[in-house]
This record gives sequence, structure tokens and C-alpha cells, in this order.
Amino acid sequence: MATSASSRTAAASDRGLNGGAGVLRVLDLFAGAGGLTAGMHSASSRFRTVRAVELEPEAAATYQANYGDVVHCGPIQTWLEQEDVPEADVVVGGPPCQGFSTLGKQDVDDERNLLWRYYAETVRRARPQYFVMENVPAFLKSPQFAVFTDAFASGGALEDYEFEARVLNAADHGAAQVRKRVVVLGRHKDASAVAMPAATHTPETYRTVREAFEGDGRQAVPRHAAELDLPPGTVERFGRTMPGAFKASDLHIGRIYTDLSLERFRAIPYGGGRFDLPEELEAPCWRKHRTGSGDVMGRLVWEKPSVTIRTEFFKPEKGRYLHPTQNRAITHFEAARIQGFDDDYKFVGSKSAIARQIGNAVPIPLGKALGRQILTAFDA
Repeated sequence: MATSASSRTAAASDRGLNGGAGVLRVLDLFAGAGGLTAGMHSASSRFRTVRAVELEPEAAATYQANYGDVVHCGPIQTWLEQEDVPEADVVVGGPPCQGFSTLGKQDVDDERNLLWRYYAETVRRARPQYFVMENVPAFLKSPQFAVFTDAFASGGALEDYEFEARVLNAADHGAAQVRKRVVVLGRHKDASAVAMPAATHTPETYRTVREAFEGDGRQAVPRHAAELDLPPGTVERFGRTMPGAFKASDLHIGRIYTDLSLERFRAIPYGGGRFDLPEELEAPCWRKHRTGSGDVMGRLVWEKPSVTIRTEFFKPEKGRYLHPTQNRAITHFEAARIQGFDDDYKFVGSKSAIARQIGNAVPIPLGKALGRQILTAFDA
């Protein structure tokens, strides 16, 4: 049953939210390493996570290392069965999107496509005033989006809510990368209106790779990545021993490359890619395919934002992930800088696990922009 506007206003007043002084309780679902939470916290210290849910133990441990013992590590289905969902002012999260992604094979029957339903069920139980859900742009054209929309109709699980969905580019909001994501911004019908964040940057003023690596008043990332392995140290989390916790600045770690890979890197000019390689250095598959993505084995450019940081940014054959001038892929530290993480943000896990956490995160500047919009709506 819908809560009346007067009762919701009274509850907000009891919490001290009116007037801009109170804590805003946040539920973070499919929380990953906490990128969306990091962005909202950078918008205001009033946001406070009361519970986070994350399936992957390493990502859950990273979240815990930064935000305390608020994490349920396991499937969201299990959490909904085992725990009472706490009341929250805001629910945020990004259900896994592999089944929708245009990268690789799409599968409309992929069970991960259905995980948004558990997100919706959490909203129904927690009864927040606002919620944020993010996904890949393909979600808007998927069959599941139509089912999602039906949940807001009369008699649906989210009939007390309304939403706006839009593709946002993180570069428009201060991230040093071009990364387009669908953002679903919802509100309870009794809550004040909330608008999508307006762009603060244009292609002429986008933050650049150089700014991410050498700007912001922070110490510049060294051009040379001297270390090859994670620093020593382990933590016990969720019944496992894991490497960590490491600051982002501890993760400027390189790789050992084959002589052939190094030859290829040296042959790729500034801003170039695989199409610049001489035939003798091309892989057989590249010789057969003269069209397609030029980002493979591509170099980033100092004067532009990065391409989207994905989970295998440490593999040059996966995209434009070569350093602008060094003959190597970007490091975990550099990828974290591009995503907007603070240098002292802590990560737990193996090198590949931390890379997944960084690549799957919502860029911090985009989370900050969304947090500001929600804060403005609460204070209206």
C-alpha cells in the first residue's frame, strides 16, 4: 500500500532530512567495488550505506575495506530470503549486464538478465524515496526493459514509483573516459521531482588521459611501471584468504611481455593501433580481417579521454589500452585513476579480480553527479 505524502514527509522530518542536515540511508545492490557509492560519498558525506550486497567475495572484501562491515557476500536472492530488507532513503545498484551487452554473444535467456527483478523487489520492500539503477545501453532495447516498465503500472511491484531512463556519457560529467551507460533514475510518487544530471563537460572540455595521470593536484603516475607483482599482504574475508588490502597507488604494476609483443608495441605510433603494424608483426587473424575495430592494440592519447575501461584493460589485444608513450598496457593504478578512484581507495583480490572490480565500476564522477541530483531533490 502506498505511503501518503504527509506520512512520508513526517518520517523525513523525524530523520532530520528536511533542511539538509540528516543522514541519507543507502542500500547498494550488486555493489562491486563500490564505485557508485564512492561517487555519492564524494557528492556528500550525508550518504551512508546501511547494507551492501555483492556476489563476488573479492569485490565484497574491497567494499568492506572502504565502507566497513555492511556487506552481505552472496547472491541477492539469498539475501532477500535470509534478511529483512532495511528501510532506506536511496537504493542504488547495477544488475549484471552480460546478457544485454553488445560485446560478444547476446543471450536474451541469460539468467543474469533477470537479476533486475531482485533489485525491483528490494525497492518494493525498502520503500526508498529515490533509486538509481545503471546498465548497458542495450538494456533499453531488450525484452526485459519492457517487463521492467510494466512493473510501474497499476498493480505492478513498483506502482508507487515513476522513473526516467537515459543514456549518459561519463565524460559529460567529468570522467576521463568515454563510457556510455543507461541510468534509470526513479522516485516515489510522493517524493520531490528529481532530474537527470546536466552535462558539465563538452567534447572540447572533456578531462583527458593526461589530466587523469598527471593532473588534479595529485602526484603524477610514474611513466615506468617497475613492479610486476602485487605488494605483500593478505586479509581474511568471508572465510577466504585474499591478497590485500592495497591502495590504488600500490597497483602501478606491469606485466612480462613476449619479445613479439614488445616489437608490436614499438611499431605502434602515438595514437595508432593494429592497422599501423607491418604485415610481419600482424597476427594471422588480423591479416584476414582488414576491417573492424582499430582500437585493438591501440594507444591512448594524452589530449583526449580514454576509451571505456573494461575488465581486461591490462591486455592490449582487447582494446585501446596501450600507454600513450610507454611500450606497455596501462596499469591497474592508471585504470583506477581513469575511473576516478582516489589514490588511497583500497582493493582486495588477485590482479585479475581487482581488474574486474575496476572495469566494472561506475565512474566516480558519474556517481557524484547522480548523488548531487538526489541530494538536491531531498533538500527541495
